[in-house]
Amino acid sequence: MKLLSWNVNGFRSVLGKGFLEFIKKENPDIFCLQEIKATKEDVNLSLPEFPYHIWNSAQKKGYSGTAVFSKHRPLSVDHAPSLDTEKEGRISTLEFPSFYLVNVYTPNAQRELTRLAHRQQWDRKFLGYLKELQQKKPVIFCGDLNVAHQEIDLAHPQNNRQNAGFTDEERQGFSKILEHGFLDSFREFNKEPGQYTWWSYMFNARAKNIGWRIDYFCLSTELRSQLEKAFILPQVKGSDHCPVGLILK
Repeated sequence: MKLLSWNVNGFRSVLGKGFLEFIKKENPDIFCLQEIKATKEDVNLSLPEFPYHIWNSAQKKGYSGTAVFSKHRPLSVDHAPSLDTEKEGRISTLEFPSFYLVNVYTPNAQRELTRLAHRQQWDRKFLGYLKELQQKKPVIFCGDLNVAHQEIDLAHPQNNRQNAGFTDEERQGFSKILEHGFLDSFREFNKEPGQYTWWSYMFNARAKNIGWRIDYFCLSTELRSQLEKAFILPQVKGSDHCPVGLILK
């Protein structure tokens, strides 16, 4: 089974930049999108090979939002309203026979860390949510987590200490998730520096590969034996993020 995740930074925008050709080429079983900035009605979309479309758009138009497209029928869908209290379309959970799939767009702490307290509250609630799911069956979660976990996960760690996405608080929040029975799938296969998923539009950062790895696939440790591959697709353009993926046996 092949799964993809991508923060598209505007679904309508990326549709004009080769998105459908990319999906056809990669042919995933399920793909998850974050920061869609649109509703279902806003997007003229034909994806007959993916009969199951799950949208969770933000209440605020043109902001945030997530979507999942699947070849397989989910047993249930949950948008975790107790977690996404500000109705920003942050999360969609699909239950399948052998696992839960959680697509998440984690809140950004913002410049000057104006939203760090909200982010910390989110991290605590999100961990609790994952633990509840994991009591029932294994969990895979993916998306833009808005944190570079370790120094290897961004080009200039020393220059970004305590900046949004690399604060001690955010990094500890991610560590706690891993401590509760989850794996960072990409790091199971790749320990090399220079592997990023987001680049600023400024200063020609992408061409210089001055980036951050803030997009992830994580999974319950009990699924490790089924984990065949985890990868990043930095060559895929259309957003300031690139897609990430996972293959399960």
